[in-house]
Amino acid sequence: MGGYIARRLLAMVGMLFGLSIITFLLFSALPADPARLTCGKSCTPEIVEANRVRLGLDQPLAVQYGRFMVAIPCGRIYPTTGPILQCPALSGETATEAGTFMCDPICLGYSFRQGETVTNLIVEALPVTLSVALGAFVLWLVVGILSGVYAALRRGRWQDRTTMGIALIGYSFPSFFIGLVLLYFVAFQIPEWTGLTYPYPKFTPFSESPGLWFWGLLLPWITLAMLYAAFYTRLTRNQMLETLGEDYIRTARSKGLSERTVIYKHGLRAGLTPIVTAAGLDLAGLLGGAIIAEQVFNLQGLGRLAIQSVSDADLPVLTGIVLITSFFVILGNLVVDVLYAAIDPRVRLA
Repeated sequence: MGGYIARRLLAMVGMLFGLSIITFLLFSALPADPARLTCGKSCTPEIVEANRVRLGLDQPLAVQYGRFMVAIPCGRIYPTTGPILQCPALSGETATEAGTFMCDPICLGYSFRQGETVTNLIVEALPVTLSVALGAFVLWLVVGILSGVYAALRRGRWQDRTTMGIALIGYSFPSFFIGLVLLYFVAFQIPEWTGLTYPYPKFTPFSESPGLWFWGLLLPWITLAMLYAAFYTRLTRNQMLETLGEDYIRTARSKGLSERTVIYKHGLRAGLTPIVTAAGLDLAGLLGGAIIAEQVFNLQGLGRLAIQSVSDADLPVLTGIVLITSFFVILGNLVVDVLYAAIDPRVRLA
């Protein structure tokens, strides 16, 4: 098991390195001049050239990439034309030379448009996205798997048809439509009809108030969970129907094992492989930014930050968000591979 995990970790490092090269070239070798994109409406050749120096775009691409990668663990000093700008010191060091500031580890770049380090912008937005993604993930996984097992055990009956009909309807609606409907009725109409107030969806740190954190994110969780739970209901039902028809299930029942043991220990575990695959990738995608949910409910997460950065052509922030999203996707694949080995020991030999 240890060797299997070590091989997957090495593969993860290699993929991250390759993705860093692709991402950096994607945003650094654009046909449009990034230095011109950051100078605003009143752009002169002098301002463009100054921005090119501040962003380090006057150097060859190989040098730019090397500085970018070295800055992640070691920090970086950026030249400026104004007063000294200092990043929050993670290493206890700050710049003292006029016209420069040092971006301490971990440094993913600096946004001259927002006057803030990319790391700080992502750190501020990441707790919102983590809360939205993890809460919705737990909700849709529990609802989807339980309803899928329920439908499979009542195959062909009205309970099966009703469950799958609801799942099909839920899967058909786009998430922004579900979010707007929930927002309209729960946050506006129901309080008007009943006099019961529901707090408008907003993010409150869990450390400040677990209750407000839960109630403020309940609607975004339901919005995302309705769409994903419908998919997991259909997937779990299909896997359970396939597994319950196997010979070893009949053998387990003939030995006198309880139906609960047969279904959950033998049937569901054998059908978990595609469910684990889908769950890992879906969660990783959401951790990169639940864009639609954050936009509908005005949550300042990674998705909202990405939209703002696209509108402002803030390339350093976009580069950092893409790298963080890629990291979550690759990490999700690593977790899926490890879970494969735990579910099926034969995978460890691969």
